[in-house]
Amino acid sequence: MAYFTAEEIARAREVDLLSYLQSCEPHQLVRLSGGTYCTREHDSLKISNGKWHWFSRGVGGKTALDYLIKVQGYTFIQAMEAVQGQRARNDPAPVCAQQKQERKLLLPPANETSLCVQRYLKGRGIHSVVIRHCLENGSLYESKPYHSAVFVGRDRSGVPRYAAIRGTSGAYKGEATGSDKRFSFSLAECPDSTRVHVFESAIDAMSHATLELLKGRPWQEDALLSLAGVFVTKREKVVPVALEQFLKDHPNIRSLHLHLDNDQVGRGAVKGIMEGLQDQYEIYDEPPARGKDVNEMLMLRVGLIKGKGTLQR
Repeated sequence: MAYFTAEEIARAREVDLLSYLQSCEPHQLVRLSGGTYCTREHDSLKISNGKWHWFSRGVGGKTALDYLIKVQGYTFIQAMEAVQGQRARNDPAPVCAQQKQERKLLLPPANETSLCVQRYLKGRGIHSVVIRHCLENGSLYESKPYHSAVFVGRDRSGVPRYAAIRGTSGAYKGEATGSDKRFSFSLAECPDSTRVHVFESAIDAMSHATLELLKGRPWQEDALLSLAGVFVTKREKVVPVALEQFLKDHPNIRSLHLHLDNDQVGRGAVKGIMEGLQDQYEIYDEPPARGKDVNEMLMLRVGLIKGKGTLQR
């Protein structure tokens, strides 16, 4: 196990987040105005006056160590190694490790059955064929002991790198510690697909698959990608990191079909994507024809909702 002296720890705690990112991850920095920055991965995380605050999660701090532990899910030892590397102990400058530390994804333990998750998703209108498909390929499972739905995203090698967690009772929404939004939940069964349909959440993606299935269409023919949420931003040409990574990993993609929410945040995200990628791809803005999001449109379609927001449970 790595060991650090009190002096090394004190030196690492002197490294503020802005200095660390400028030195080690300059591609993550986005300048907003003056001395205020955000990160490309989290545009609700603001850096200013030697401090940082992640507004969408209500956490903040001063140092790079705080950021790596609270936001990136590093252990203390991993965070120390990322800030200090293994250089000489008398070097006061922040030194990046030769290889950037990979986040360690801490997935919730799996329950023996998936009955609660299946019941919950069917109650949201998701077809059993789509649910079973996701359970069988490991992109969905039920956690223990809380029986939450866990939506898993993998990298090109099939390694789990992200997990969204949705409570099956109550309104809990979260992410597993160490989640990397670049590798969000997706259904991309056809490696030669030239189209990707983009959604704000995994449930919206599964809802679209269900709607295609109900229409008798081959729902596995195109790629489906969840962005793991979008945020309000005043920046232009903002491409979510999940979409950017997916396009990098799937060079066959030629057209994007955006099915983001019918609200200010969703519309703003569409604008940013179209401005950022319109010169490289054919982009179609296809918001839900009814309801706030794709899942609500599905629930209206199958009769689980009548009118606006009245659930028939």
